Amino acid sequence: MKLPVRSIALGLCLGLSALPSSLVAAEKALIQGRVAASQPVSFDVYVPIQNRDQLEKDLQAMHNPDSPSYHKWITPAEFQTRYGATPAQLAAIKQQLSAAGLEATIVSGHRLHVTGPGGMAESALGTALMNGIFPSGRQVVVAPGTVTPPNAMTKVGAQVVGLSGTIRMRTHLVSRPIPDNRYASNGGYWFDDLKQAYSFPSYIGNTGKGATIATLSDGAYIASDMSMYFSHEKLALPNISEVQVGGGSPVGPDTFETNLDLQQAAGIAPGAKIIHYNLPDLSDNSVIDALSQIITENKVDIVSMSFGTAELFYTAAFNDGIDFTYIPRIYDDIFAQGNAQGITFGASSGDSGALAAVPLACLEGLPDCGHGLPSVNVPASSPHVTSIGGTNLTTVADGTTRNSAYVSEEAFGDPLYEDIFYGTSASGMYWGSGGGDSVIFKKPLFQTWVDTGNKKFRTVPDLALHMGGCPNGVQGNCNPADSYNIEVVGGQYYAAIGTSISTPDLAGLAALAFERNGGRLGNVNYLLYTLANLQGSGLKITPFKKGIPGFNGKYFTSAAFYNRVIGLGTVNGIDVLLDQGGKTAGLPQTPSNP
Repeated sequence: MKLPVRSIALGLCLGLSALPSSLVAAEKALIQGRVAASQPVSFDVYVPIQNRDQLEKDLQAMHNPDSPSYHKWITPAEFQTRYGATPAQLAAIKQQLSAAGLEATIVSGHRLHVTGPGGMAESALGTALMNGIFPSGRQVVVAPGTVTPPNAMTKVGAQVVGLSGTIRMRTHLVSRPIPDNRYASNGGYWFDDLKQAYSFPSYIGNTGKGATIATLSDGAYIASDMSMYFSHEKLALPNISEVQVGGGSPVGPDTFETNLDLQQAAGIAPGAKIIHYNLPDLSDNSVIDALSQIITENKVDIVSMSFGTAELFYTAAFNDGIDFTYIPRIYDDIFAQGNAQGITFGASSGDSGALAAVPLACLEGLPDCGHGLPSVNVPASSPHVTSIGGTNLTTVADGTTRNSAYVSEEAFGDPLYEDIFYGTSASGMYWGSGGGDSVIFKKPLFQTWVDTGNKKFRTVPDLALHMGGCPNGVQGNCNPADSYNIEVVGGQYYAAIGTSISTPDLAGLAALAFERNGGRLGNVNYLLYTLANLQGSGLKITPFKKGIPGFNGKYFTSAAFYNRVIGLGTVNGIDVLLDQGGKTAGLPQTPSNP
């Protein structure tokens, strides 16, 4: 069947050649003047983990099958008692802010929400506050200088969040024309094609029942699209719902990302409950709000995040000398708490290969501004998150059936003649699987079990799945094996590419593991790197596909157990689930793989 392809209207016309709106230079608010002394302002205070060394030891024990603490997850209240600020410390912060004329509400053990007049806020934080407006029209209060918080905050290392005039995060997804139908060797793929190709378990025996997956993005989903998408593959509509964070966002350009996340995660694990957390934007404050809600409510088992931004963009060199790397560390604190509660986090490693950043001159709009810079993406660089890269997949294509049996993969990035990620004049950019070395996070224990090429720092990705390639802006011809997925948005079929595909697919696999395990798994990196060791020891287990060729602008793949393009490799799902001999998904649209 040849799929009809047309543009759709999602608040603006998003044609097949268009990029989602978030794939532009980091959004900066236009400063409009200083806040009035009486103008109401608000911000959040985040209190970091206080007993971090002990927490890491306890997390290692919770993920060690030989430990009496194995998989003995704790509650948010227990976490606060063991590793959080004391009630007295939180009360001291609240009292000092109140004495400064601000109202502080303790939202959780790691967060206070603060409101009050602008003049009082300036005095309390030791900095001028400015009004700003984003291109979207959303207004914001910005602290352009260094914040000097009250000493009660300083004593516990608390930081102010919510006074930034920059939105750094962006989704890892683009659309492309649909050149062929699903019977071509390079796609387009539906979720059930991928389940067959990667040997995921049969629908008859494992659907992710009992698990709850959260997806995060800044766009509402279209319910009718879900019905159209899943009915096409003869699957009953999965359990999908939405939670609005900070008012959420309407149906708009980023609905493309939202729909894709839901369609992929729910397709891989149709028995799981899927909750979409709809954010007002991808600002750090909005993302942190959503993540904080997730770990405080403790109802979600797996979190899928198909967005990110370069670590370098938080460093002082990119922020007028002000170091914002405390923000990725706030993310990491949240992920660490989630791991202690048994929650699994997955994040896309990015679509710009190893060169995920551009020089500051490029972001300032200067011509011929320089070459793309190596950087890994936040939040994927957190050691408490599984970072997912991507490949181009080739399957059987016999022209008469829907057979999607695995044939091969490659991970060669597409060289670009223009910067499609930030819309700058940067050169040397690639479309491909994100990977490289963190400059913020140290090498975690599980990465000492393989040679990652860096003895001191965290490397990404951890593994990979199909992402596809060939966006606009490619130099010359695309790779013949560049593949893609099919998604439904606005009642139309679209070809989608990006690690935004591989990330919810991994979340679905984690839900299948949840059902098989009978509960939460926490940080699955401990399991993945253990499996890699078992595979390397010569046991009859092959959880990861090795020897996949590729290059992401700086790094090549290798036959070793790990590389900075696809991590440990792509997966054999049945072996990752330690279900050797179990039934795998068969042909798409059949009882074993609807």
